[in-house]
Amino acid sequence: MADVDIIIVNFESSALTVACIDSIYRQTSASNVDIWVIDNDSSDNPDQIKTRFPAVHLHRNTKNVGFAAAVNQAIKKGSAPRIILVNPDASVNEGLFDQALEYFREHSDVGILGPRILETDGSIQASARSFPTPLTALFGRQSLLSRLFPNNRLTKTNLLADEIVKQNMPTAVDWVSGACMLIRRKAVEEVGLLDDKFFMYWEDADWCRRMWKSGWKVIYYPDASVIHTAGESSRKNHMQSSMAFHQSAYRLYKKHSPNIAKYWWPVVAGALAVRFLIVIGIHFIQSLTGPFTRERS
Repeated sequence: MADVDIIIVNFESSALTVACIDSIYRQTSASNVDIWVIDNDSSDNPDQIKTRFPAVHLHRNTKNVGFAAAVNQAIKKGSAPRIILVNPDASVNEGLFDQALEYFREHSDVGILGPRILETDGSIQASARSFPTPLTALFGRQSLLSRLFPNNRLTKTNLLADEIVKQNMPTAVDWVSGACMLIRRKAVEEVGLLDDKFFMYWEDADWCRRMWKSGWKVIYYPDASVIHTAGESSRKNHMQSSMAFHQSAYRLYKKHSPNIAKYWWPVVAGALAVRFLIVIGIHFIQSLTGPFTRERS
């Protein structure tokens, strides 16, 4: 049995998935890992993945079941005690298969560990975050205000990267990005799989919150890193991905808010609907005039 199950969900990103797997094999032996690729009915020849890497387990869905449901399929198929979830548009650097896994082994109370995530230019993505609040809609990582004024106090409260970078040491955080995370199978067996009612987005925040509620720690681990070209699939399907982002944000709020907050649900739904229209409007203008700023997801 492999020591690690690596899970990649592929949707119209088959060439990127090939490059991602290549980066994995450059860092670890094929005998140490099982790689599970769940393809969500892509049209860009996903069979090239199996052709390039015959040892990879490729499962092709007949429809797009969503990110969380696809991850759950792979978790059920695997059996390794540790799981690594990685996006197809990520490239694995040194440290993930030695330092990070060693830290995981030595700290049995850690359910999820997130490495440092870098942009292609070497800058650090804000992958360690506070649990979202209604203000996250205005000051989250994707928001217009955060892009225009990245150093404002409210954005820094939501995105913990600056504070954690200064510490440069393993740190307990509310949640880490699902672009790359290490997960303990024992924790999954106790906490449960990803909530597949999240079609795409925010399922990682929900999972981490459930981990904390069950007594498992979530750790940001800067000694290992991946390079993440954020939003490649989303850019190809902007309307669908934007809709899924806002629907999932609403589901997360309803799921984890106190009962008294139900009176605010219509207000939150309305605010998210307005935000969705603004995002779509900005994207439309960009398509006509050129990008105002780089989109992230």
